[in-house]
Amino acid sequence: MPLYILPVFGAILGAIIGSFLATLVVRWPEGRSAMAGRSQCDNCGHQLRAMALIPVVSYLVQSGKCRQCGQKINPDHLAIEAMAAIIGATALFAVPGVAGFAGAILGWILLALAALDAKHHWLPDRLTFLLASSGLLATVAIPEPDIWDRLIGGVAGYMSLFLIAAAYRLVRKRDGLGGGDPKLLGAIGCWLGWMALPAVLLGASLIGLIAILRMKLTGTEITARSALPLGSFMAIAGFPIWLLQTAMGSSIFVS
Repeated sequence: MPLYILPVFGAILGAIIGSFLATLVVRWPEGRSAMAGRSQCDNCGHQLRAMALIPVVSYLVQSGKCRQCGQKINPDHLAIEAMAAIIGATALFAVPGVAGFAGAILGWILLALAALDAKHHWLPDRLTFLLASSGLLATVAIPEPDIWDRLIGGVAGYMSLFLIAAAYRLVRKRDGLGGGDPKLLGAIGCWLGWMALPAVLLGASLIGLIAILRMKLTGTEITARSALPLGSFMAIAGFPIWLLQTAMGSSIFVS
């Protein structure tokens, strides 16, 4: 089989899944179902035909506008579909086979969590639990790190941020971390194992610094009470670290 077949398939599958994830990110916080009913324009409610539902392509062909009402389509659709395609292609290029599919699932769930936290400061427990449980099940396809490293990673990831949040609340008399952040780090630990957790936090910190620099350059005011999506930063860091750990067989993160 030509080497490019799996990555191309991963990109196509990722774009299709990304279309669902984008709908989930747009509708779920509004209390609307991403599963029920036919696909429709978020602005006018016009039911969309098949030709308007081709991931990425339809958005570009329609210049990002609904053909019925002329209103702009939420650009989150294009961004999430494109990122999901890149995740699918990258995972199956770096790790061909079942392990690559497992890694793509990791990336797609992290993508949804990153988008929800960035836009709504919300990390749904159901999605975080799905991430954690799939990480433990992925031991079947990806034997390293082993199940014990993953279980320890889940507990250590959760407890580390939970204790930091509790200490901050005790000293500053206000919340410094969202309740979903410890759960997310624990869920990432279920995929990467406990030894990768410092790398995840370091990567999240670097991404956070870049985000703060961008905010400063665009004139956004930043204060001690500015809310930054730590969950998004950890989610963004998690997938590249999985690639390094799994595709390159790095012994740094695997005991």
